[in-house]
Amino acid sequence: MLTVTGTPVVPGLAHGPVLCVRTEISPAAVAAFEARPALDEEAALAAYDEAVGQVAAGFERRAAEGSGAAAEVLTASAGLARDKGLRSAVRKHLRAGTPLLAALHAAVEQFAGVFEQMGGLMAERVTDLRDIERRATARLVGESEPGVPVPEVPSVLVAEDLAPADTAGLDPRLVVALVTERGGPTSHTAIIARQLGLPCVVGATRAGDLEEGVRVLVDGATGVVEVEPDADEAAARVARDAALRAEVEGWRGPGATADGLPVKLLANVADGDSAARAAQAPVQGVGLFRTELSFLNRSEEPSVEEQTEIYASVLRPFADAGHVVVRTLDAGSDKPIAFATHAGEENPALGVRGLRLAFDNPGLLERQLDGIAAAASETGVETWVMAPMVATVAEARDFAEQVRARGLKPGVMVEVPSAALLAHRMLEVVDFLSIGTNDLTQYTMAADRMATDLAHLTDPWQPAVLQLIAITAHAGTQAGKPVGVCGEAAADPLLACALVGMGVTSLSMAAAAVRAVGSQVGRVTQRQCEEAAEAALSADDPAGAREAVRGVLLG
Repeated sequence: MLTVTGTPVVPGLAHGPVLCVRTEISPAAVAAFEARPALDEEAALAAYDEAVGQVAAGFERRAAEGSGAAAEVLTASAGLARDKGLRSAVRKHLRAGTPLLAALHAAVEQFAGVFEQMGGLMAERVTDLRDIERRATARLVGESEPGVPVPEVPSVLVAEDLAPADTAGLDPRLVVALVTERGGPTSHTAIIARQLGLPCVVGATRAGDLEEGVRVLVDGATGVVEVEPDADEAAARVARDAALRAEVEGWRGPGATADGLPVKLLANVADGDSAARAAQAPVQGVGLFRTELSFLNRSEEPSVEEQTEIYASVLRPFADAGHVVVRTLDAGSDKPIAFATHAGEENPALGVRGLRLAFDNPGLLERQLDGIAAAASETGVETWVMAPMVATVAEARDFAEQVRARGLKPGVMVEVPSAALLAHRMLEVVDFLSIGTNDLTQYTMAADRMATDLAHLTDPWQPAVLQLIAITAHAGTQAGKPVGVCGEAAADPLLACALVGMGVTSLSMAAAAVRAVGSQVGRVTQRQCEEAAEAALSADDPAGAREAVRGVLLG
């Protein structure tokens, strides 16, 4: 092989030997365990409880040692390990006479099937489930939990997929890049790689053919992994990239092109802690506060007073800088919330989610808006509010009326293609639009954004997706109202420039990506951004769009 190609998710260059991640548990240890006398139901369940308790405790220890996205993902994995539903499924199989290891496997596969059917982020959790199974199995048979070996020299980690516990504990001094066969731009591997600043390529289907120890050059901007490149040339390219990264780290904002066109750079946050950390970055506010992430484990709807305090904890860090855009509950599909979402939908991704939950439960939205308004009043922070999954102008109008009645600025998310096609009409009734490129891409391309086999379709550089973004941005320019992007596309420095060229006025992303985006935007003029937009929109496929934009901006 000369190259392996996948989906680029974190830009940067890295050169080093391949270190393969193996997840197998010793077959001999498993066979020895299964040869023992069978445990009765209660003893087997007690052994299961002890094993998953140890696994969950390990996740929690790593979460306590980490921060940001890594800590959040590990905490969620600990909760999944202790999930009562999973335990009930194990008990059911044990009661039917299934041996413990087989009962654990059957329960995990049952939940994996449910998660895969739900699609989206829940489908991504299948990796977490199977990682929990491997770790619990290892505990039961007396083996150490599987995971990433500690490299002896700086190495490129190559795996079929990486679970949160694998990626969250990586040492960037010893792991210089990540390459996985599976996963997409919004997978846990990608999220944590962004936080660590590691060049990352996912969905590289031939990565499993790479041999341990072979030296590779990983280009996280193009998705190309070069096998055994010229050592001197690779070292020179990595050195140039390191110098560029050092320049990026020194970027302090505010966002603007080289000739002075302002571009607001904002942060995506999930709660008060992530907002406090984001406020330390060179951002001009929050472009996406995902309120639903505060309630995923709640069985009952919190009171207006409790919601007010949660929202105020996110607003307070930005009391002296910028505004905060609050998204109302984006529950449903891959983010089920017990007190809000509908159970048993045949196709939840196209079902009752986001704003649609308020159609037959208007009080849910009204109480949330009351809490947001109270938090805004208490903190004095300029607060914008937007609704997810808006498909019609009538929906946008009704939502805007409710938001304005509370003294707040209304907007809607553009995730459904109909909203993009009607953007000019939407802006007649709302004050701003925010493009969620993750969902807009999967709905435009009719492809689950977590399906590895469809990663080429769920790429935000897809020409059809870029056309819808351009239509939306143009509508904003005509109306003189802001149009932002808050999906993963905003964190791609080259794509960010093309988005600015289309007329996008703000970019919201993980705080860790802000400096790279701001630095790149600041090196080019408005005209270059417009040329980049034209080049991307004229391309036939994502690879052609990337290459065309690189040619315009980087020469």
